[in-house]
Amino acid sequence: MKTEYLYKNPKTLLNKGTGFLSGYSHSLNPYTGCSFGCSYCYVRQMPVSTFREAPWGTWVDIKKDAADIFQKELKRAKTKGPVTIFMSSSTDPYQPIEHKEQITRSLLEVMVSDPPDFLFVQTRSPLVRRDIDLLLRLGERVRVSMTVETDREDIRKHFSPDAPPIPARLKTLQLLADAGVPTQATIAPLLPSSEGFPQLLQPLVNRVCVDDYFMGDGSGGKRTRQLGIHALYKEIGLEEWYHPDSYRMLIERLKKVFSEEQIYVSQKGFEP
Repeated sequence: MKTEYLYKNPKTLLNKGTGFLSGYSHSLNPYTGCSFGCSYCYVRQMPVSTFREAPWGTWVDIKKDAADIFQKELKRAKTKGPVTIFMSSSTDPYQPIEHKEQITRSLLEVMVSDPPDFLFVQTRSPLVRRDIDLLLRLGERVRVSMTVETDREDIRKHFSPDAPPIPARLKTLQLLADAGVPTQATIAPLLPSSEGFPQLLQPLVNRVCVDDYFMGDGSGGKRTRQLGIHALYKEIGLEEWYHPDSYRMLIERLKKVFSEEQIYVSQKGFEP
């Protein structure tokens, strides 16, 4: 599906951390919209998407002069107390257009010269490896959280055909770890996976976060239900995975190779 790109002049970039992100002082979205267009994305049910006439995944707004605006906002925010930033809550900061526009990289450059207390980078894109040089300069003030919802490519293609392949994400986790960038694997929303999934993750990360629609979509699973996600499970005969308790089975599998201190559930795993 073709994506329409529009340039916008935002007045502000930092948003107050609320709800699921109340552990953060701010959230930061370099783009509005996301060309990965995952079927289960909770943002589909949020005003930013529902007030657009085009379907989610077919449009992206590029925020012009983002670094200049952010630099001023960051300075101001730091005079009011600790600044912890979640990037990003309603877009992927490393979606394909970032190759060309480098908005996310420009924001990281600002943070390297004027570091926040903590930065959490949430992505499912291997492009994050491009910015290892900047991430390293943030030291322990940063954590890169790579979404790996499953280890099965057939499942990934079924639920999010336009998202990056799983092997490329795992390879990126390896590169980040080898470079010394603090990372975690985020199985969110957890999708059907094989029994050996935890063993795949074990050499790559020392921290795993598990989340599902029922805990993580901000509405107890209602937003996701309205998207008709259950039908996607039915099509492949794996409805048992679409259940508030299915995350427990995955936790048990993870416990075979990770210690309890390395496994985080839902909101806890996203906190600074």
